[in-house]
Amino acid sequence: MQRRRFLKSGSIVALTGTVAGCASPGDSGETSPTGTAAPYSVSMAPVGEVTFDTVPEEIAVYMSGYADMLVALGHGDAITAIGNAGRYHTDHYDELDGVEMNTAELTNLIDAGLTRETFLSIGADLHLMDPNWLTNVFGMDDSDIEFVTDRAGPFLGNTIFRRTDAWHDYEYYTLYEAFEKVAQVVQRQDRYDAIRSFHDDFVEQIEAGVSAEGPRAALVWGGGDQPTSFSPYYLSGDGTNKKPFRDLNVRDAIANSDVDALSTGSRSKIDYETLFDLDPEVLFVRGHEDKTRSEFEETVVSFMQDHETASRITAVENGDVFRGGPLYMGPLQHLFTTERFATALYPDAFEGELFDREELASIVTSGDA
Repeated sequence: MQRRRFLKSGSIVALTGTVAGCASPGDSGETSPTGTAAPYSVSMAPVGEVTFDTVPEEIAVYMSGYADMLVALGHGDAITAIGNAGRYHTDHYDELDGVEMNTAELTNLIDAGLTRETFLSIGADLHLMDPNWLTNVFGMDDSDIEFVTDRAGPFLGNTIFRRTDAWHDYEYYTLYEAFEKVAQVVQRQDRYDAIRSFHDDFVEQIEAGVSAEGPRAALVWGGGDQPTSFSPYYLSGDGTNKKPFRDLNVRDAIANSDVDALSTGSRSKIDYETLFDLDPEVLFVRGHEDKTRSEFEETVVSFMQDHETASRITAVENGDVFRGGPLYMGPLQHLFTTERFATALYPDAFEGELFDREELASIVTSGDA
């Protein structure tokens, strides 16, 4: 593989930013963030500033929230690899005319192995992922990151889906702060602005209909159709995967207990006895986004209702057990997930579709050939 042409730039950590890409910014129909032609730079912790000579045409992503951002920006065709294809839930694209994603065509990094050899074989212009996620979770080291950067393309990204990792002591970004950085990378600031405006109007509508003090809920991960052991999450605090709960004023049934939440530093497990002691009004169970609501009720919820202990939990007694939403939240996923939770938690205030699919689709596909 030939070494890609690059320019070295500033960095917050010991990593090198490089120029990447093959397509002209003019191909997107929009100008750079500064209104000038390439080269252009984008800065994001922990890597720092990366300078691009052109818009990246091939992008490898780990956390699928970043893939959802690229799709929202009309740059989904650039995605060549995804960290865990099973956690990239794309059903919401079916509701947006002209928006699609075939995950079968993407390299699944979990299956391929997160190694320098895998990244070189992919040959992406940009690795839209936090290098510290790879070094702290998958055993890569700084020399691996530098090796891939020099021979393929730079890294740029931040672990935004949660904020519970002790090693993440640098700047975090909200969903839309990170989304704006990605828009700068692919030169789609105008589209970002339109989706941000759409989001703000939607959240304002939601806030007008929710209670100041929402239901007391527990969020857990429990795979399988008959789960008996769960990994707990905190709903309080930041992290993009909790944004729908914050938007809906959901209270955390776990945060003030002695239960440790799931993170790289904790792999605590709880059972139905612990959930009964917590006794949430609503229970959200992750690991079932591939199911429809009826499929979830016929398997997981039905099992809980027949379980001696689970059946006595308030959420189960009242039928308020729901799928917990995607782990890696992107802007389009957030809109659909928040709508789903709003109609479930506040049926007297919300029903049906809460935002215009045609309008959103027109924004996402604007300027596409």
